[in-house]
Amino acid sequence: MKLGTLKNSKSRDGDLVIVSQNNQLAVRAGFISPCLRHALENWTETRPQLEALYKELNEGQRSDSFPINFADFHAPLPRSFQWADGSAFLFHVKLVRMARGADLPETLEKVPLMYQGGGDDFLPPLGDIPQIDFSHGTDFEGEVGVIVDDVPMGISPEEALKHIVLIVLINDVSLRGLIPEELAQGFGFFQSKPSSSFAPLALTPEELGLSWRQGKLHLPLLVEYNGERFGNPDAGQMHFHFGQLIAHAARTRNLKAGTIIGSGTVSNEDTRRGSSCLAEKRMLEKVNEGVIKTPFMKVGDTIKIEMLDAQGNNLFGTIHQKVVRS
Repeated sequence: MKLGTLKNSKSRDGDLVIVSQNNQLAVRAGFISPCLRHALENWTETRPQLEALYKELNEGQRSDSFPINFADFHAPLPRSFQWADGSAFLFHVKLVRMARGADLPETLEKVPLMYQGGGDDFLPPLGDIPQIDFSHGTDFEGEVGVIVDDVPMGISPEEALKHIVLIVLINDVSLRGLIPEELAQGFGFFQSKPSSSFAPLALTPEELGLSWRQGKLHLPLLVEYNGERFGNPDAGQMHFHFGQLIAHAARTRNLKAGTIIGSGTVSNEDTRRGSSCLAEKRMLEKVNEGVIKTPFMKVGDTIKIEMLDAQGNNLFGTIHQKVVRS
């Protein structure tokens, strides 16, 4: 099943729609649930109704369907009560720590890294990335994420996998120029992590078939920067699977329905596959060539992130953003 959210100037949560498997048509689902947040909070009741609507749409039985214009879409969840981002790709951790001269944690391979981001103001998939100061070092970070239903505190990683309701793609915008100074204060990310953006569609695990297994999405993440290929790393090469990330987040708290958990920047040790962020590319330039050549994003730069299945179908729709002066 594919779900999305249309922008609505009268509602911060937007309007829930079901999207056809080929991403061509949509149908409003407000008679089942006004928005995705509400649907998730009542998932036991809403899921079978939404699945029936999805089936009707794909079989051409909905006279109220309409052609999709992704410019009308917001993030699947325009806001969430909780957005927690992990860092499950260890090669990325090693590179960014190297870039800022920080030591690797002793528990790197045993305990996931995670920070709590701002979930109150996500950016649309085709929305601009605001930049107020070039020295902030604007960067993109291509990620996979999951949305969960109610997760009890102290859950095991294996049981946590059962609470994954939807899968999403994320651009976790980062301000690299602010990170070292902020972390040096010993209290974590805040100003260096502005609003993230999401691909327009959220998919149930069943929609991904065999590509979704063992708590990981085994497909390349396709990244284009300023119209040129930047990377296609395999999102399945997570060191920690999503069950482990969810269990880590729920160690001392309940996670309520609609919580989003991110994988962290998709990254592979095979550098021929490129990168999902500028920080990695810059560090690899320094290691291999002795000098950093690639600047961080500036006004007018564009980033495109998407994921295709084995048949070349665009699964989640596309994140395509431009940096603008705020």
